[in-house]
Amino acid sequence: MSIAMVFPGQGSQSQGMQADLAAEYPFVQETYAEASDVLGYDLWQLVQDGPTEKLGETVVTQPAMLTAGYASWLAWQAAGGTQPAQMAGHSLGEYTALVCAGAIGFADAVRIVKKRSELMQAAVPVGVGAMAAIIGLDDEAVIAVCNDASGIGVAEAVNFNSPGQVVIAGHKKAVAHAVERAQESGARRAIILPVSVPSHSSLMIPAGEELAETLADVDFSPTDVTVINATDAMPYADADDMRARLSRQVYHPVQWVSTINAMLGNGATSVVECGPGKVLAGLVRRISRATPVGTIDSIGGLQKALEA
Repeated sequence: MSIAMVFPGQGSQSQGMQADLAAEYPFVQETYAEASDVLGYDLWQLVQDGPTEKLGETVVTQPAMLTAGYASWLAWQAAGGTQPAQMAGHSLGEYTALVCAGAIGFADAVRIVKKRSELMQAAVPVGVGAMAAIIGLDDEAVIAVCNDASGIGVAEAVNFNSPGQVVIAGHKKAVAHAVERAQESGARRAIILPVSVPSHSSLMIPAGEELAETLADVDFSPTDVTVINATDAMPYADADDMRARLSRQVYHPVQWVSTINAMLGNGATSVVECGPGKVLAGLVRRISRATPVGTIDSIGGLQKALEA
């Protein structure tokens, strides 16, 4: 068996997440404490007690999901889980994958992600940008409705998550117009998402360019595990390649379908989602129904993944 491990990004967070893992493994809370030292506030307390609205802010969600994914990875290792042959992450999850693969230290990753989230939030003022999920149209149809909105503002397909599920992002009015056109074109669902940052759209170019300056000062190491970059479904190469593609990742679409297919094509026989929630597991099932999928979102999920 060859395992591919995937790490979720924003949207999978929830108040109270990983409480059961922390009860079983003390290092989970210790991992949050290490992140808290970098962030300057008690991340564990915020994740457990809220307020939920605060946890949903980009500048909190990104370091929280990085920490949660890494804590799940440590639990997998402590429980004797099989070493994966490949790793990948959805958006922010790529940083988690690189930490778990040994390319970058956890504390360094928290610092980078903190800066990344601040730059992304600053690039587009709250209320100006938006994202929406389009379900039930093929990729070409979604791109077409985005093009139709181009006279109003930026509207772009930014997450190719699974067949028939694409997320778009851009200016709020243009995204709203694209949603209307998608509904008229026969989409099963077309809904605005509760986020203010239009991630992976061209509006994030200034954030990506500034992030490059931060990444230039970070040490990256070679990895024994193949880590797939989800914007082009190709493995990361050396340290300079990691810096370059992580900076571009902020304003390039996430090619999740291509990434999963690449991992399966490289020999993966099962996929394990490492972190809170089951979003990526659901996407993998829609991309490849025959592929066994596990999740490490709880003690129960960890035990089932180990058994499988």
